[in-house]
Amino acid sequence: MKTLYEGLFIFPETLEEEQLDQAIAAVKTEIESLEGVFENATRLGKRSFARPMKKKKAGIYAIITFRIEGLKVGALKHRLKLATNVFRAQFMKVDEAALAAKAAVEEVAPEA
Repeated sequence: MKTLYEGLFIFPETLEEEQLDQAIAAVKTEIESLEGVFENATRLGKRSFARPMKKKKAGIYAIITFRIEGLKVGALKHRLKLATNVFRAQFMKVDEAALAAKAAVEEVAPEA
């Protein structure tokens, strides 16, 4: 069964808009090559690091939501290091029950 994951991706700050589109497309391709399902991508923009990492002071952040089998997450991390323009990536398993409960509460709650 495929599990829902949310990935925080940091891309190099030197990427132009078109290059960033290509980098996100490359991540999507890597996810799909491991039989995963790409759901969506949200760009958070350029952010400065608290301290320099690998002599870099900032990066472009994006959150990508996808579904993949849990055993393939390690392979995805490895492939991203080798084949894409990802500076750093961190994955978090999304609790789908809590997500559904939150959506139900938002539907019931009146708009202010």
